[in-house]
Amino acid sequence: MFIFRTDTEQEDAGDGVTRRVLAHGGTMMAVEVTFAEGAVGPLHQHPHEQLTCVLSGRFAFTIDGVTRHVGAGDTLYMAPDVVHGCLCLEAGTLLDTFTPQRDDFLPARENDH
Repeated sequence: MFIFRTDTEQEDAGDGVTRRVLAHGGTMMAVEVTFAEGAVGPLHQHPHEQLTCVLSGRFAFTIDGVTRHVGAGDTLYMAPDVVHGCLCLEAGTLLDTFTPQRDDFLPARENDH
């Protein structure tokens, strides 16, 4: 399957954060998340495994109570139900991969299986 970025829609996630679902199937999903400097990804948890690759910018990421500064090329792993979040130190973009896919990120019509 080919997914062209120009065929995807960017969604305003609020407070300086935008989200774009790039590709998804039954067990995986790739999402581009763009942050303005100072934007916050609030601490949260979910039942999905998550890999995050920093494509650009700098972030202070907290995973399970540990905070580290990360930048372009760094990758993070979040186990299911682990509390995590970030503060954007320098405007940038993350590539999040989830398994299973985040149905809550899909338009309602796609959730009607």
